[in-house]
Order: sequence, then C-alpha cells, then structure tokens
Amino acid sequence: MSGPTSRYEAVVLAGGLGTRLGTLTKALPKCLVDVNGEPFAVHQLRLLRSRGVSRVTFCVGHLGAAVAAAVGDGSSLGLEVDYAFDGPRLLGTAGAIKRCLRALPESFFVIYGDSYLPCDFARVQRAFVEASRPALMTVFRNERMWDASNVEYVGGRILAYDKARPTDRMSHIDYGLGVFHRHAFELVPNDVPYDLSLLYQALLGCGQLASIEVEERFYEVGSLSGLDEIRSYMARCG
Repeated sequence: MSGPTSRYEAVVLAGGLGTRLGTLTKALPKCLVDVNGEPFAVHQLRLLRSRGVSRVTFCVGHLGAAVAAAVGDGSSLGLEVDYAFDGPRLLGTAGAIKRCLRALPESFFVIYGDSYLPCDFARVQRAFVEASRPALMTVFRNERMWDASNVEYVGGRILAYDKARPTDRMSHIDYGLGVFHRHAFELVPNDVPYDLSLLYQALLGCGQLASIEVEERFYEVGSLSGLDEIRSYMARCG
C-alpha cells in the first residue's frame, strides 16, 4: 500500500464466539447475522470494496466453514476472498494474523468481523505511509458514548491505550481499523495466545505506533443494541 493506485488488502478477524448475541449465534457466526435481509459480512465486504480494498483474508475459527460457504470467493462482490482457519490451538487475534502472515502482503488493513467502519480508508492509509512506522491505530472521540473509551489521545498522539484498565483521561476509543507492516508481528510470540490489543500496547510502548483520528462513528453487530443500531443505519443509508 505504497501509493494512490495501490491495491488495498484487508484481514477480517472473524473467529469470535459472539456470546453477547445469545441464541442468535448459537449455530451462526456473528459476522453472518442478518442485517436487513443479508448477512452482515456482505455489508462489510461491500463497504471494504467501496473503500478500495480488493482482497480480503478472513481469519475464522468458530463455525468458520459457514462463513466460507456464505461468502465464497468474493467474486460476486468484486473481491478476492481467502480464509485462514484456526489451528488446533486458538492463538488470539494477533496470533491468528501471525499464523497466516506468509499469505499476506507487506502491509495491510485489519478490521474486526463485527465492525462496520464508514471512514476514509485512503486517508488512513496515507497517514500510515507518512508516519513510516510499523503500525497505525485509528481512534474516535467516543466520550464513553458508544462503548468504553480506552485511548488517551492528545495533540494527535496516543498517550495511553488500555482496554482492560481505562482511565478518566481516556475520551477516545480504538476505532477498530488498523494498518500494519508484516514485521510488526515479530513482537507476537510464536504458538502463544496473543491479543491484538497487546500488540498495540507493545508498539506504543516502544514508540512504533502511529495514529489518526476519524470523525465517522463506528457500528457493530457484537451486541443486540449494536445490531439494532446498524439495522437502522443501513435502512437509512443503504
């Protein structure tokens, strides 16, 4: 992703269990829950395509075969879609990416499988290139409105990030869209469960995490209230 004519690629982390959705995800991955007559993943992929992404790798685990059956190779949406299945041991979000790293380009977007992020991907990518760091986090001024704020962001810089122990100084949130160079995952231990949030923290700690603030709010299908919101949003905006 080195220039304006670059072919964007994205990893979608879709291996979660979706426990907050109760019986809706007992036999269905949360990325396939119905949003106004179509699986959520179709809406998400359509958005990614509109933002210049041409190839997507789904990291799947729980009911991953159902995701592959529903989405297929992505050709009907004008995309190339591949799948990386969890092995016998679950390795967490960062570990899942490291497991399929050889199949990924030098740099790529990362998005969660339950997130709908209508921001300007090209602007995010430009900020990543200009920063010349191995990773970039997008942040959104959340003020504890849409979820728990977990980022202290001042003067265009992330001062602190902690999903487990937020502070009163944190008014922003990790928006859910990251950009990474492959070598950022050298910090991820081999064959040990490792969350993407821990990688962000490690990169921040050594001054290697860039950031950009986005203005568009996020939507998600990880909760029943979020599902209602995105259904309303899609009914209004399509």
